[in-house]
Amino acid sequence: MDNREALEKFGLYDPRFEHDSCGVGFVCDIRGRKSHTFIRQGLEVLTRLSHRGATGADPKTGDGAGLLIQMPHEFFAEACARSDIALPGEGAYGAGLVFLPAREKERRFCKGAFLRVVKGEGQTLLGWRRVPVDESSIGKSARESQPVIEQVFIGRAKGVKDGLAFERKLYVIRKQLENIIRASKIKEKSFFYITNLSSRTISYKGLLMPGQLEDFFPDLKEEKLQSAL
Repeated sequence: MDNREALEKFGLYDPRFEHDSCGVGFVCDIRGRKSHTFIRQGLEVLTRLSHRGATGADPKTGDGAGLLIQMPHEFFAEACARSDIALPGEGAYGAGLVFLPAREKERRFCKGAFLRVVKGEGQTLLGWRRVPVDESSIGKSARESQPVIEQVFIGRAKGVKDGLAFERKLYVIRKQLENIIRASKIKEKSFFYITNLSSRTISYKGLLMPGQLEDFFPDLKEEKLQSAL
């Protein structure tokens, strides 16, 4: 018998809602003004949600935490230039944070699959940026299972008529890749994960405690990393 069946409904309490859920916080500027301030406030909200997370035997390894922000075009334009990636104008490309296998050969396999699928969908793979990380504050379990973390950038084809159509195209690319890697024979397929793929938003996330996110991803401390939500 479900434990909820043993509970009785009374007052405003209903046992149907007796279940666990992750904590979610939201910060935004209702006028759409982008600022690094909202990144800072989002990180503060995340830290205040620490009680909604969980840890295992390793108290420094959590069950995951992340931050979703608007595409920080100004920041990416400079960061990608340092990685020899020439980005087009805002809205003309998509990006995503991708977890990749630690083994170089298997990482090349995943990137090769990315290239084939992106080309097959008529888009352009602009390049990969290795995301800076600081492992000093994370737990032993998290380090042992840590994937290689990179950001992929995909150019929008001229034939894609608007932003919404491009979002649909990026979704199709993501689902195809997930199926290809899942069906592959690489040993570290469980390392592969596309956290998001969009022309509008980007996420920073990992097997982290909420308070570790900012230190693990130095990008989040950059003043040019700005968002209105």
